[in-house]
Amino acid sequence: MNYIDLYNSGELLRRVKEAYRRLNSCDLCPHRCGVNRLAGELGRCRSGAQPRIASANLHRGEEPPISGTKGSGTIFFSGCTLMCRFCQNFPISHLGNGETITTAGLAERMLQLQRRGAHNINFVTPTHFLPQILAALWLAIPKGLRLPLVWNCSGYEAVDALQLLDGVVAIYLPDMKYSDDQTALELSGATGYRESNRAAMMEMLRQVGHLRVDDNGIAQQGLIIRHLVLPGAKAGSAETLHWIAANLGRETHVALMSQYFPAGKAVETAGIDRPLSAAEYDAAIEALQDAGLENGWIQELDEQRGEI
Repeated sequence: MNYIDLYNSGELLRRVKEAYRRLNSCDLCPHRCGVNRLAGELGRCRSGAQPRIASANLHRGEEPPISGTKGSGTIFFSGCTLMCRFCQNFPISHLGNGETITTAGLAERMLQLQRRGAHNINFVTPTHFLPQILAALWLAIPKGLRLPLVWNCSGYEAVDALQLLDGVVAIYLPDMKYSDDQTALELSGATGYRESNRAAMMEMLRQVGHLRVDDNGIAQQGLIIRHLVLPGAKAGSAETLHWIAANLGRETHVALMSQYFPAGKAVETAGIDRPLSAAEYDAAIEALQDAGLENGWIQELDEQRGEI
């Protein structure tokens, strides 16, 4: 079943209504703030009832099956459910820079990207705007939207919210940031990150399975996990990679990312106030290989990607 089937059956509209109901006492992410966003109250994500975006454009810097040859139709949402001290999109996520639009406006951005030849519609940091995205999709489908949808998220997700996306999202592109809850709390303000994150990975895999591509290598459906290696082994890379292999399968596609630099508040945070060293990233590659994860991508420290 895909989002066209859900639209035709009336199930998509039911999910739109259910998602908006949850904004009355918002529980879309594991923070479960309980604020009434429809009445203008703001929770941890500092977001209200209308979607707010920083940009909508073709992007060629994603993993090869996502960017392909024509680019991924990325829509960057303002705000975030996390407060990562090292966030490389600090003005967007922490400061909320962007433009508030209607769901009809969001639907039109999606259709514009399709007309420009995007391989997919790639929602970046979308979790806190899940209801608005579903509503925009409901508006865009009768106007011809047909592209696969990518859910490009932090991985700090609530399983019951993800279930609203079952059959809607074709490709999940989540982070697995930490293996240690205390580190997640200190660096991202996330309580219970590990349990929430791992449960979310299991649900995403249940929905879409492992990555499948077409004859041109373009992603059609499946899961790709991103893991950013942090200085001082703060991300717990070895533990996370072995968990992936043991619980999701060695066929899981993993993007092992090396582009960490001390952005945002990282420059004033001990332990992450320096760049990643080559030795630290090499150790993460060794852990990836030890775990038997052979599908995905590694990076050079200059951000040039290479196949595993």
